[in-house]
Amino acid sequence: MTAPSPIDVRADFPGLGDSWRYLDTAATAQKPQAVIDAIASGYGERYATVHRGVYSRSADMTLAYEAARKRVADFIGAASDSEIVFTRGATEAINLVANSWGNASIGAGDRILLSQLEHHSNIVPWQLLAERVGAEIDVVALTEDGRIDLDAMAAMLTERHKLVALGHVSNVLGSVLDARRAAQLAHGVGAKLLLDGCQAVPRMAVDVQALDCDFYVFSAHKLYGPTGIGALWARGEILDAMPPWEGGGSMIDKVTFERTTYAPPPQRFEAGTPHIVGALGLHAAIDYVSALGLDAIHATEAVLVAETRDALSQLNSVRLFGPEDSAGIVSFGIEGVHPHDIGTILDEEGVAIRAGHHCAQPLMAYLGVDATARASFGVYNNSDDVAALVKGIERVTRIFG
Repeated sequence: MTAPSPIDVRADFPGLGDSWRYLDTAATAQKPQAVIDAIASGYGERYATVHRGVYSRSADMTLAYEAARKRVADFIGAASDSEIVFTRGATEAINLVANSWGNASIGAGDRILLSQLEHHSNIVPWQLLAERVGAEIDVVALTEDGRIDLDAMAAMLTERHKLVALGHVSNVLGSVLDARRAAQLAHGVGAKLLLDGCQAVPRMAVDVQALDCDFYVFSAHKLYGPTGIGALWARGEILDAMPPWEGGGSMIDKVTFERTTYAPPPQRFEAGTPHIVGALGLHAAIDYVSALGLDAIHATEAVLVAETRDALSQLNSVRLFGPEDSAGIVSFGIEGVHPHDIGTILDEEGVAIRAGHHCAQPLMAYLGVDATARASFGVYNNSDDVAALVKGIERVTRIFG
């Protein structure tokens, strides 16, 4: 019996075909036809520039582009669409914060707190900032089941900490952060909290005001939207005080050779011609998952995770990572088998997983492995995909004895 699903949506995804078992959604999600159609229309009969044209199609596209910004704001509970900055993705959003807010707010002797499970995109920008300004980085450990240890974080935080940057959902372990408590702890010492929401927004309702964070970032392509676009949310008063990071067209008020003044947020942080059609695709993706229901998506993925962990736990050679209630992601290893070999054999069985360090090399070192195999679910998956995965893994164990 297949796992419950909000609706039978596999037919909405032309990239899946009839029998391909795609279990790599944490890396990038397949695109529903509604998103593909929005992109095709945007590059076709609707295409024009935004913000500068005086002709009607440009005005219409400007309205559509800004409607996408408002849709993002509503989707994550922002107070205003002026708090939403379009970026190339979460990586650029974090770099924007590090290079704008970070350069202005963090100095020599200040501290930044990260966790052991962070994606490289939530490590390297802070290392670069720390090297520039003379700040220090601290790393909080994990609990036994792979969650960020907030008790340990509470003991580590001091008034020298200016920023805490954490993954809302781990891209390797699927562990979900108690973000509200993390915010309370950070704010208790006067620090700001940034959350990497790449793995959260595709599978659970997010309200940035309820979470009480200060910055929130995500990428569209993990949310069934296009690559090359994502969003940064920050509190309005924080954005207002942040200096521009990149200079060019669109982000200015007035330019002279003597002095340049800048546009207010969010335009101040969107130099150059934006990814117009990407915004349309993101809008369509948000409409798509919202119609299915984030609670229903999360519930379905929870069933698939439980089925997968239960089946794999019956195989003596398989080691599972992360908590039992991981959000849509199951990482595992097979004794004596490199994850790349697991991925290759599963591919022969028509099952696509991810194998490697998942841009989380410090976490791999913490776990004592070079890499893991990772199955990650999306709205199009069901119990048949789990069965195909388990069958393929059984073949791996037979091949390697």
